[in-house]
Amino acid sequence: MFFVENQDKEWRGGVYLCSVNNSFEADILESKLRGEGIPCVKKYRGASNSLEIIMGTNTTQPIDIYVPEKLIEDAGNVILAVPLDECEPVDFED
Repeated sequence: MFFVENQDKEWRGGVYLCSVNNSFEADILESKLRGEGIPCVKKYRGASNSLEIIMGTNTTQPIDIYVPEKLIEDAGNVILAVPLDECEPVDFED
């Protein structure tokens, strides 16, 4: 996953969140966002959407993820990794 500074700000009612390298990463990110109640839209570059339909996956072009502007901060919090040393330990014995 990576962020692009000069990416188009808006597309189909959403604002740019990030780009991912392939359809597998895009599906995981989409599932994670939707699981938190944040709708998102994938924007394919070039012929990558067609290639995904034909070949079952897209590994040729990055896929951009867009979310509603009012939820951009929440979406950023959902996708950013939290260092494990900041997490509280979980006691599985209870």
